[in-house]
Parts: sequence; structure tokens; C-alpha cells
Amino acid sequence: MTANNRHTARKPSRSRIVVPLRTPRRFYGHGMPNVNLSRLAGRLIVVEGADGSGRSTQIAGLVTWLESAGHATAQVGLKRSTLVSEELELAKKGNILSRTTLSLFYATDFADQLENSILPALKAGFIVLADRYIYTLMARDLVRGMDMHWLQNLYGMALVPDAVFYLKVSPETLVQRNFAKDFALDYWESGMDLGLSRDMFDSFIRYQAMIAGQFHRLQTTYGFHIIDGDRAPDDVSHELQRKTEAVLAAR
Repeated sequence: MTANNRHTARKPSRSRIVVPLRTPRRFYGHGMPNVNLSRLAGRLIVVEGADGSGRSTQIAGLVTWLESAGHATAQVGLKRSTLVSEELELAKKGNILSRTTLSLFYATDFADQLENSILPALKAGFIVLADRYIYTLMARDLVRGMDMHWLQNLYGMALVPDAVFYLKVSPETLVQRNFAKDFALDYWESGMDLGLSRDMFDSFIRYQAMIAGQFHRLQTTYGFHIIDGDRAPDDVSHELQRKTEAVLAAR
């Protein structure tokens, strides 16, 4: 977190907000076996968005803000499973994965983290911050022509988060941020496997616009918060803190 962020960050305060009712814990579908949902005392907060949307910066800020107020936090994200993350990264380097294989690889990565990281942390009362969740995986698969009902069944194992924040950033801004950071664009994040364009910059913009469209489609089903990520980082941070404060206050 920058010095400015540390200077302006607000500690969670219950006195400034209306306390809402907390939604009972549930899975989206079949869930995970042998899980007592009533014992998951923590909070699960998801920050979604494309590469370059500011997710990592905002999550780091939330961690500092929450821990300064005495909350224990845990972090999870895509390709962090000890079971398949290395194999998934190696498989992606070949740029030859079929859409179904890619989908199942990521689903396995998610399932392992859900069982061995997310659920235990929630049971221990931690605030779990997820750097993307099933929605990015579903949006990617939907763009590649996968069936929505198949995906909903596949991710029926997922726990419903307490809050989901989608950082919406224009494709033009994303391409500038990604290239400025790495001096290159990622093959998969540019949708090059879809044959949208031979030019990677053009393909990136088209692909990210398609992903944004799928996020809006998913938002109508899953009801997550859309945050304007084109604003200054401090403005985004303050909005995330305010909305997270309401989540923490829920009973």
C-alpha cells in the first residue's frame, strides 16, 4: 500500500453504517461433502477483474486495512493450488490446451483451494480475500463456447461469497497497463486461441470486451458489485473499504 493509501485508509467502524442481515451460508449447488456451514464463522470476499484492473493492489490495501483493525486474513487466487498449479502453468505454456481441458484444470485448482485453504480459514474465523473466483473461470469458458448449465453444475461445489467486487476497466486501459508492466501481452489473456485477430493487441481488446460482456451476464445471475476501476486507486480503495465495512457489520 502506498504512503497516501496508508494515510487515508479508514479503520472499520460499526458506528457509521446500518447493520444489515447476514445471508445464511450456502453452496451454489451440490457443494463440498462433510462441511458444516454453520461453523464457517469467517467472511469470504472476492475481488474480480482482468489482468491490469488493479486487483492485486486493491487486495493488498484491504489486507493492510483489515489487519490494522485486528482482523486475521488469508488470501487465495487462481493457480495457487499445491495440487495442480505447476502442472497447469506448464500446460498453458504450450498454447495447445483444448477448452475443456483448460476448464477442468482450473476447476481442479479451485476445488483444491476451496477444500484445503478457503473452508479451513473460514472455519477459523479468518477474512478470506480471493483474487478472482469462479466468475473469471466461467466468463473465460463462456467466451470459448462452453455451456452455461455445464459450468453451473461444475462450480456447484463453490461456496457463495459474502461479497463479490468486480473491478471494471476498459479494454483500452487494460492493454496499456499490461504492456507497460510486462512489455508484452499474455497469449491466453489476449484470446489468441480464439482466432479473433492475428494482431495480439487487437485480439486483446476484442477478447477483453467479450469477457466484460460475460461478466455483465453473470452479474444478473450472481448479483455482484461492479466497481469503476478506471478511477484513481485511492477512490477505488475507499469504495471497497466502505462496502467491506458493511459486510463485516452484517449479523
